[in-house]
Amino acid sequence: MQDTEAGTFRTAKFRIGEVVRHKHFPFRGVVFDVDPTFDNTEEWWLAIPEDIRPDKDQPFYHLFAENADSEYVAYVSEQNLERDLSDEPVRHPKVVEALSQDGEGGWRVRSDLLN
Repeated sequence: MQDTEAGTFRTAKFRIGEVVRHKHFPFRGVVFDVDPTFDNTEEWWLAIPEDIRPDKDQPFYHLFAENADSEYVAYVSEQNLERDLSDEPVRHPKVVEALSQDGEGGWRVRSDLLN
């Protein structure tokens, strides 16, 4: 954990390029960005049913997400994610635009997109 004037941040459990799965809903995705704490609208947060609404003081992940029917972008709290160990190929079209395969079953930021 890192203490700052704004609060305490935990080290993110998942890295950019890692394939993860939602613990409660049937979708998986590839991490493409991480917020150290919640950084979305209050309206978005309040739309989550109170009994499953996550704490704001944890990492939140931007995912190139996919389910059986579609591909989309998701914003998910760390407490609701786990590593995806299925070895199933990722089909989200944005993954290959932003990331390249790392040779170990995951992804990394494409070197031509780095500053």
